[in-house]
Amino acid sequence: MGRRADGEAHDDRLVVTDAVRIPRFELRESFSASGGPGGQHANKAATRVELTFDVETSSAFRHEAQRRRVVERLGPVVRVVADDERSQARNRDLARERLAGKLRAAVQVRARRRATKPTRGSQRRRLAAKNRRSELKAQRRRPRLDE
Repeated sequence: MGRRADGEAHDDRLVVTDAVRIPRFELRESFSASGGPGGQHANKAATRVELTFDVETSSAFRHEAQRRRVVERLGPVVRVVADDERSQARNRDLARERLAGKLRAAVQVRARRRATKPTRGSQRRRLAAKNRRSELKAQRRRPRLDE
């Protein structure tokens, strides 16, 4: 945690959830030219941001189960790229938001699906659709000789 100019302490970690906060030093940033249209600015300015986060060595996870979930869903190293804007600072913020969003989705415990039986109405609709489809295909066939 650092100190602001007014003396207040501020948290300089990337907030993923209340329980998961990544210290800034664990994020690896690299910058390169964005490419694509944009003329001389795009060719000279290193505005493209690539943010890399090593999940396995991070101290951000309080519970090992969170780390396992993230590694299982995203892999041991999570990489995010942002080159949407002309500004490196805005791209850096975008990359951090994207990383936080990806990790937030991966950390989330998914609710187990409860098996249910199809309703009587859904069974009727399914069978009616099958009958309509069958009739349509029957109309495309050549007529039988005995008809």
